[in-house]
Amino acid sequence: MTQIDFIENLHTGTKRDYLARVTERDKAECAELAKRWGRDYWDGDRTTGYGGMRYDGRWRPVAEKMAAHYGLKPGHRILDIGCGKGFLLYEFTQAVPGVEVAGLDISDYAIDHAKEEVKPVLKQGHARELPFEDDSFDFVVSITTLHNLYLFDLMNALHEIERVGRGGKYVVVESYCNEREKMNLLHWQLTCECFFTPEEWQWVFAQAGYSGDHGFITFE
Repeated sequence: MTQIDFIENLHTGTKRDYLARVTERDKAECAELAKRWGRDYWDGDRTTGYGGMRYDGRWRPVAEKMAAHYGLKPGHRILDIGCGKGFLLYEFTQAVPGVEVAGLDISDYAIDHAKEEVKPVLKQGHARELPFEDDSFDFVVSITTLHNLYLFDLMNALHEIERVGRGGKYVVVESYCNEREKMNLLHWQLTCECFFTPEEWQWVFAQAGYSGDHGFITFE
């Protein structure tokens, strides 16, 4: 397992008011709305999620970096677990014309409002039980999704990634390295169920037999 960063520029480019997340509205109520994975989470108010997720091309450099690092070529099959509206998958098709893509997300709303070009290859489902055959994909990616699972589902999801992936694998999860980052994470998160330091995450990966690469995002 190797720690690699592909999304730091996207993460640090987002401005966050941590205290406002817990003072502007009832945080528990906002989290309950977010965990329905509907309009409130994707396209509602910023207090309940993304505040409007619209395609703007920001994922193209990420797809290009991943494609170069993992040697993705036309004909390779790519799976995105927690694909949301499919923006990253679309960018893979542009970065490497001829790749085959598939996506899975728990949100019917996200799939219904996905980028039209990839909507036909997206499925609704849970990461703990992937509806794909063994060794189906040359590259499996999951960005800021697995920390939303309870530990028992997280372990199953990592097992499933190993089962369906026959090539490169890369996951990104939220983490913290000190008390300030922990507090910021607790203030900001709406859907996170697993709160681990990088060392704990690496232990979890090892226990699950996950052999792929990983990245962390922290809230400084």
